[in-house]
Amino acid sequence: MTTQQTAIEVEGLSKRFGEVQAVDGLAFAVRQGELLGFLGPNGAGKTTTINMLTGLARPDGGRICLGGIDCSANPKAAQHLIGVVPDESNLYPELTGFANLCFCAALYGMRRTERESRAWELLDKFGLAQAGGRKFGGYSRGMKRKLTIAAGIIHRPAVLFLDEPTTGIDVASARDIRQLLADLHRGGTTIFLTTHYIEEAERLCERIAFIVQGRIVRTATMDELIRPLQDRHGLLLAVGNGGADLVGDLAQSFPAYHVATAGQAQIRVEAREPVPVAPLVRFFEERAVAVLEARQVRPSLEEVFVEVTGLAAEAMRKEKEKAGGGGGGAA
Repeated sequence: MTTQQTAIEVEGLSKRFGEVQAVDGLAFAVRQGELLGFLGPNGAGKTTTINMLTGLARPDGGRICLGGIDCSANPKAAQHLIGVVPDESNLYPELTGFANLCFCAALYGMRRTERESRAWELLDKFGLAQAGGRKFGGYSRGMKRKLTIAAGIIHRPAVLFLDEPTTGIDVASARDIRQLLADLHRGGTTIFLTTHYIEEAERLCERIAFIVQGRIVRTATMDELIRPLQDRHGLLLAVGNGGADLVGDLAQSFPAYHVATAGQAQIRVEAREPVPVAPLVRFFEERAVAVLEARQVRPSLEEVFVEVTGLAAEAMRKEKEKAGGGGGGAA
């Protein structure tokens, strides 16, 4: 941490549901203006943590301090400082987009002229101006997500909490939301973002906290996480039918390389030195398998995630598919 003022400070935060220890003694801090990513699989404790931080759930133990205000005794003490975007929309389907924003603004004590002006400003910023007079219930999933974020920042909060902001929405909407979050971050808003999309965390966050089974297993900046992998050289091969079944044979033929599947009909080859393509292509040609593409790949947060958590990145991809998909894509 730097000498900058701390926006979020947590010590010994715990929460149990019956026999399940959902959150187990979390301790971390987020400085003002920082974008911290809370990265972990479904069920790791991300939503429970954000619910406690925002006053929606009471901790069994621990201390929460937001913007210098100790919220341990009164979870709502810092509500005026924070904006909250839950994983599911909390807006009213029978109200228009404009009316929903005005209603949220009124809850924060904004005067009518101010809240109406701010509502139209955000509808325009989020590309929803033409839909402002339509009922929220008729919005697409991506539009609903955008308006929910707009509602969370209607009062210009100093700290914004977002729980899985791009889960289950289309790729274009996810791209728009990531850009909006990047703009808010550049404008000085402190952002606490939970996600199980590795690519999303890698694109947006200054620091990452990895949470597994209710515990933070590591917290570091993106540079600190990636730096140890910089001396690795990777090659991604797209192969024809049957090629992915040859991973074991490939590893035996090239024992100096680390070989693994990297998705459907893709093989990743890693080494401490640059990997020559020709011998690999020849290996597959001798087995009547075409190499459709070969490209160098840089170290990624996905590799760090696997090393830090011990969880296979494939499990995260399956969760992404279950969530409906497009949000964490590479668009």
